[in-house]
Amino acid sequence: MSEKRSINTGEAPQAIGPYSQAIKVHSMVFISGQIPLVPETMELVGDDLAKQTHQVFKNLRSVAKASGGDLNDIVKLTIYLTDLSAFSIVNEIMASYFVEPYPARATIEVSSLPKSASIEVDAILTLGLK
Repeated sequence: MSEKRSINTGEAPQAIGPYSQAIKVHSMVFISGQIPLVPETMELVGDDLAKQTHQVFKNLRSVAKASGGDLNDIVKLTIYLTDLSAFSIVNEIMASYFVEPYPARATIEVSSLPKSASIEVDAILTLGLK
């Protein structure tokens, strides 16, 4: 029998739809897409892509922590950008939040994101790796 558990923290934005911030099944954690919402206000951090990217990684870190892990337990990221020309900005900022070996990753350009965000990132963690 599967041990499926919802992860929820006030340190990250609350879900804006019928989904969990994350789901933990055994040692795997599946974090829902995080957009650059400030948890306390549920408003976008601003229009600047760099600020939005930092906020997304802070939100991911908060959910990872609530699950019993941290960013370096992430094994897979999917990054959604409304403008793929921002790829290098996201790479630079991401490198400040992770250490090698970096997670596997896909980056996809999309036409729009919730609340008119410029970036959204979802993640898969594996707990207990060292």
